[in-house]
Amino acid sequence: MAKKEEYVRKPEWLKIKLNTNENYKELKKMMREKKLHTVCEEAKCPNIHECWAVRKTATFMILGDICTRACRFCAVKTGLPTELDLQEPERVAESVEQMGLKHVVITAVARDDLKDGGAHVFAETVRAVRARNPFCSIEVLPSDMLGDFDALKTLMDAKPDIMNHNIETVRRLSPRVRARATYDRTMEFLRRAKEMNANIPTKSSLMIGLGETWDEIVETMDDLRVNNVDIMTIGQYLQPTKKHLKVQKYYTPDEFKELRDIAFSKGFKHCESGPLVRSSYHADEQVNAAAQNS
Repeated sequence: MAKKEEYVRKPEWLKIKLNTNENYKELKKMMREKKLHTVCEEAKCPNIHECWAVRKTATFMILGDICTRACRFCAVKTGLPTELDLQEPERVAESVEQMGLKHVVITAVARDDLKDGGAHVFAETVRAVRARNPFCSIEVLPSDMLGDFDALKTLMDAKPDIMNHNIETVRRLSPRVRARATYDRTMEFLRRAKEMNANIPTKSSLMIGLGETWDEIVETMDDLRVNNVDIMTIGQYLQPTKKHLKVQKYYTPDEFKELRDIAFSKGFKHCESGPLVRSSYHADEQVNAAAQNS
């Protein structure tokens, strides 16, 4: 059985068009010069060529490039981080200015080695970006900070435009798929963020194809809505390396469209659902759509 799963063929709709035009090359050069990391590269995102080359957008990954967790779906390096770069917020802000971004996503590796999970640097990055780019909307995508809600308040007090925290998978699969994070703690994190500032939209992402059932996907939507999550993204899980969890099922574009319709019927202000959708994919459009549906 395991050998058959290893060779589940990737369907036609998951073929990606590569584009390494001047925008792509310029962005890559700037990231290296400023010693910045992007989740686009570290997590092997399938949309990197579209976002960098065509849309000229990127998701910054702060607090280094070594994660203290080893989630079985994620390609980001795992280990013991040593650095804490206090100049990083300003370099991110400068890069956002140079790129002329209208919407920026700031995520980070999990830093369970830090007392506040990196919340202070996260908040400083939000403030630095806003000071240099007053017309740029800011989305943050932190870890659960091990349920430290004082750390969450530090970040919420910086007033990002969107608080994004991913549920990743359904309840049954969560212990196998995620490291240290739990399904219930993620739900509580999202609920508490909304309680701290009801005006900041919350968002969460689900990847499917790991062996969940259709009913479990719908149940996860219900749980997110109970915790007042406004925006949802649903995408196909793709195995980043042979060491990671295998794909159990490739969902069709029609199935993703049906899930999107179900999400809207449950009261989400916006849902982006498709095979190549990732948490930050077309994030600027998600913000605008959610605002229009408020």
